[in-house]
Amino acid sequence: MSQQTFLYNPKVNKVLKNIKKVMIGKEKEATLSLVALLAEGHVLLEDVPGVGKTMLVRTLAKSLDCEFKRIQFTPDLLPSDVTGVSIYNPKEMEFEFRGGPILGDIVLADEINRTSPKTQSSLLEAMEEMSVTVDGMTIQLNSPFFVMATQNPIEYEGTYPLPEAQLDRFILKLKMGYPTPTEELEMLENTSKDHPIKSIEAVMNKEELMDVQREVREVFIEKNVLHYIIQLVTATRDHPSVYLGVSPRGSIALMKAAKAFAFIHDRDYVLPDDVKYLAPYVLAHRIILNSEAKFEGTTTETIIAELLKEISIPVRKEYF
Repeated sequence: MSQQTFLYNPKVNKVLKNIKKVMIGKEKEATLSLVALLAEGHVLLEDVPGVGKTMLVRTLAKSLDCEFKRIQFTPDLLPSDVTGVSIYNPKEMEFEFRGGPILGDIVLADEINRTSPKTQSSLLEAMEEMSVTVDGMTIQLNSPFFVMATQNPIEYEGTYPLPEAQLDRFILKLKMGYPTPTEELEMLENTSKDHPIKSIEAVMNKEELMDVQREVREVFIEKNVLHYIIQLVTATRDHPSVYLGVSPRGSIALMKAAKAFAFIHDRDYVLPDDVKYLAPYVLAHRIILNSEAKFEGTTTETIIAELLKEISIPVRKEYF
């Protein structure tokens, strides 16, 4: 899909404009982050330090007037540091729950792969069921609830690869990339006196955001587009280079993301091209390659690109 049709819906266009004041040259990443938020999913941002991963999350939270919480993942972080802990109050002679940073609207899980798998797994229930269980007590999380996790490439020393179950909870996986020299020059000029994030004001509140999320659920998706999603997902399971293909959760994630993408582009129906554009971001991180494919240097992105070429998209006159 052409990126010239960047953003049209006025309800979310103002949010993108706000983000562009801070994030120079990251329109695609900002749009895809909004896709995940409107689809009620979560995002994994992978890249080297210093390319703006954290700034994107902060700007998004500030633009939406949402409570922002940050979890700095370190090797010594415990699950209770994420979810919270029950502390005995001698005056009341009972335990009181003190919530952790997971009890926010927009949560930044910073450098998530620098902590142990045990602590990483403390996010699983929160991301899937919007609740946490502490000492046998289940606490419902805020609504909206959105996790944007950042991670450094696993080749970096002191990192742990995320478990497959954890990766599957992220609706999208994105990479920020370095800015162009022109974009970096504009960035330097914008931050020479004061950082632009300080002047950002909210352009949407939580109630408005939840209204938009409800509208996204009502976006229509034709049955043959659903079949196209199933064809892509099934092909990952049958591919000779794949040890473990995309799960049914991945099919649902691609459908939800396509609905949000269509809404952002001011449509109340999904195009097959929406699915094709989003497939690499939604499916690639859910695939596990076999040993032979890894040895040959094959990547999951290559597999998705190959399947997108092989599988014909459905075309109907009603779409255009």
